[in-house]
Amino acid sequence: MTLAPFGTRLRQALDTRGQLCVGIDPHASLLAAWGLGDDLAGLETFSRTVVEALADRVAVLKPQAAFFERFGSKGVAVLEKSVEEARAAGALVLMDAKRGDIGSTMAAYAEAFLSPGSPLFSDAVTVSPYLGFGSLRPALDLAREQGCGVFALALTSNPEGAEVQRAVGADGEPVAASVLRRLAAENAGAEPLGSFGAVVGATLADAGVDLAINGPLLAPGIGAQGATMADLPGVFGASVRNVVPSVSRDVLKHGPSVAALREAADRFVGEFADAVE
Repeated sequence: MTLAPFGTRLRQALDTRGQLCVGIDPHASLLAAWGLGDDLAGLETFSRTVVEALADRVAVLKPQAAFFERFGSKGVAVLEKSVEEARAAGALVLMDAKRGDIGSTMAAYAEAFLSPGSPLFSDAVTVSPYLGFGSLRPALDLAREQGCGVFALALTSNPEGAEVQRAVGADGEPVAASVLRRLAAENAGAEPLGSFGAVVGATLADAGVDLAINGPLLAPGIGAQGATMADLPGVFGASVRNVVPSVSRDVLKHGPSVAALREAADRFVGEFADAVE
């Protein structure tokens, strides 16, 4: 069955479930805070609990692939199960893998996450455009073909990112602005929302670039990194309705209680709604 375009499905999810993406980030400190071991059993319990608590209510779940990959093939098997169960419960799954390469290697990365026959098939994937935006073509094309999405790093929330992302090219255009411009071209004419998004940190006081890409804007940095939902209108302006605020630790720290995880997620959804009224 061919999926509707990711942008269409995402717009519906955001409008019905509220604008929130929650990370699934089973790093060692969170496992310990939950009283779990930093081992495969802890990984399984953590992931299963987050999916049980949130997959039937939040718009997007975003597993961070690295935290599963560090356990080897058995960790990847847990990731496969988490993706399958989250999607079955109605959440859109954004695989946070930040892959980036050229040619056949980029095509293989795309097939790993955006091909329906893959055990890791997700609704969207994060990618790095810093081998040149054109290097993303295999992922962009496969995503379009399969009704999936791609989120390219543009202006990230880490302070080190500026040395590359704010750099000015030979044509005088900042690198991040070039990435955003080319994403807008991929989304041209899409309704109600394009499927090709950008990662733009919520911690930015002023993006300083045109964020009107007719696509989703994944906004990390809320909570532990210091940004709040109230900051989003100032950062994103008229594009705030297309923002997908991403929260990880400030939701996950409330586990292993399913009820507490749900309450935390609901609170962030409400804070976003209040911020954009």
